[in-house]
Amino acid sequence: MIRTRPLTAYLLVAPSLLGVTAFLILPVVLAFAVSLMQWDLIGTPTFVGLDNYAALLEGGSLGNSLLVTAVFTLISVPVTLALGLLLATQLVRALPGSALVRVIVVIPWVCAPLALGVVWTWIFQPSTGALNALIGHRIEWLTSPTLALPAVAFVAIWQNVGYVSLFFQAGLSRIPDSIYEAAELDGAGPWRRLVSMTIPLLRPTTFFLAVTQVVASFQVFDTIYALTGGGPQHRTEVIAALIYSEGFTAFRLGRASAAAVILFVILVVITVVQQRWFAKRITYDMS
Repeated sequence: MIRTRPLTAYLLVAPSLLGVTAFLILPVVLAFAVSLMQWDLIGTPTFVGLDNYAALLEGGSLGNSLLVTAVFTLISVPVTLALGLLLATQLVRALPGSALVRVIVVIPWVCAPLALGVVWTWIFQPSTGALNALIGHRIEWLTSPTLALPAVAFVAIWQNVGYVSLFFQAGLSRIPDSIYEAAELDGAGPWRRLVSMTIPLLRPTTFFLAVTQVVASFQVFDTIYALTGGGPQHRTEVIAALIYSEGFTAFRLGRASAAAVILFVILVVITVVQQRWFAKRITYDMS
């Protein structure tokens, strides 16, 4: 039918193609074009070639933001996946109150990140914050160069673990009970069943979550902006915060676009590496 009526097929696909072109492809092309120019949003753009990339690489700010982003990702993503899987193994058992727990753990994910950042700023407040009042000791959670990034990562983990657990729960529900029954008859304990059966069979879900969580962690901005603004001493200045600072504080749109292009390339490389690593390790057939 599609071969005989290609115009109808193109018309049906056109809305999606227009959306992808307008909101995905075109912004990438424009960002690359602006990255080759010097522009302050007011004057006339001036072509400078690769000078913006050179300035970012020589200044040190890009290296620092990439390092901060990498550390943030290494802290938040593995812990989020591990806690999400642990929570999912309990929710899938359909214990009393599981439905209410599912709703509660997903609420942080559906809330606005900026609003959550404001709430956690109050919780981490050193003088009158709820956390310090609870432990009975004054700790500078968000102004300490050592504690600021782990504190921000903790908020990201808390925000995303419920979302991750729902996907893992869906993956666990697809695993036939007969597999676990056979393993139990063979003498496999809970830990052996988790390591040798559950985790391998969840690789399709884990692949999806790993890719999306890594991409999201490299793009995180709202929560960190509300919590620390990139401080102290640039210890929480992730690359998205650097892009914002260059573009809307220093009004160097060329450098901001260059940083955005570099971020885009890094995310493509990371996604391809993850896809190739998981490609030969994924089992989709559980029948």
